[in-house]
Amino acid sequence: MTTFAIINARVFDGTDFHKDKAVIVRDEKIDSIVMEKEVPSGIRIIDAHSQTLAPGLVDVQVNGGGSALLNDAPDVETIKTMVAAHRQFGTTAMLPTLITDTREKMRAAIKAVQEAIDAGVPGVVGIHLEGPYLNRDRRGVHPADQIRPMEVDAIDLLSSLRNGRTLVTLAPENMAKGAIKDLVARNVLVCAGHTAGTFNDIMSAIGEGMQGFTHLFNAMSPLSHREPGVVGAALSDDRTWCGLIADGYHVHPAVIKTAVRAKTQGKMMLVTDAMPTVGATDKRFMLGDEEIIAVDGRCALVDGTLAGSDLDMISAVRNCMEMAEIGLDEALRMASLYPAAFLGLDHIIGRLAPGYQADMILFNDQFKVTQSWVKGIQLTHV
Repeated sequence: MTTFAIINARVFDGTDFHKDKAVIVRDEKIDSIVMEKEVPSGIRIIDAHSQTLAPGLVDVQVNGGGSALLNDAPDVETIKTMVAAHRQFGTTAMLPTLITDTREKMRAAIKAVQEAIDAGVPGVVGIHLEGPYLNRDRRGVHPADQIRPMEVDAIDLLSSLRNGRTLVTLAPENMAKGAIKDLVARNVLVCAGHTAGTFNDIMSAIGEGMQGFTHLFNAMSPLSHREPGVVGAALSDDRTWCGLIADGYHVHPAVIKTAVRAKTQGKMMLVTDAMPTVGATDKRFMLGDEEIIAVDGRCALVDGTLAGSDLDMISAVRNCMEMAEIGLDEALRMASLYPAAFLGLDHIIGRLAPGYQADMILFNDQFKVTQSWVKGIQLTHV
């Protein structure tokens, strides 16, 4: 049995900040939060040295990290590398993300994620399949030759992960009527992305159960005063979640500020869309036949086309505070509680509360993550 108490921390429980409180962990879960003077004698003590203790961060869009890209080698070792690269920046739960690729790669990625979950790889909670059922006109760097209509048996493949959450990004305007409804009925989360859909296309998809939007503003029809487009549907609908890349490149800071104010509180979540450069010294990699270079945190092709990001989650929290002019509490919720709710896991992760999984991060005033825990297992990052 593993039992310990964290003291001398500024504790953020997912709702409020607390002083002079201790978080007691027993095995994989949070046992209690008590006044420090009430910590039982004999228990192992971890001194936080006045740093902030918060719920672990949850990223639903992670293409790569630590010089590894899921599309290049969809196996457990790649996933382990990605997990390790992102955990040093506060991510304790993630969806490894496969961008548009062959059916064989899709099957291999689903199999790898299932094996990672079965093996207990810390922090892997499912898979994100971003494509291939997208709109070529909004493809970004997704390979045009692999973007295709949904095959007859695609729903079986997309819903084949036995446990864990599956998120599929698609272009709703290219879907047959009822396809989104069928995916949702099989417990698949569906987001609109890389789409040229109209406002009416998107509202119809939401009517079938579509739950969200992938990297809001990017690779989707913009908001206009007579045709609200995908962005207008995303910001005006209270039922859906939006992923937001807060790196200052994908979305202008003024637009981030406006979007956070416009969207229903609790439905805007931070994502990284991270590429292999995160947690790596090598800031160049290949995406198919294209070289991607990260300069000053901006991942792009030689011609300047954005290609994922060089962003990590704790930086996204800091950036969102500055760009959206919000407090640390709301920025942390956007990176933990809100994505956990999107995944339907907010009864397990996203809070520091008795009975919740002991997924936690400790970070200093410079937003450096110094320690993290997944199911109560500690890693030190300094």
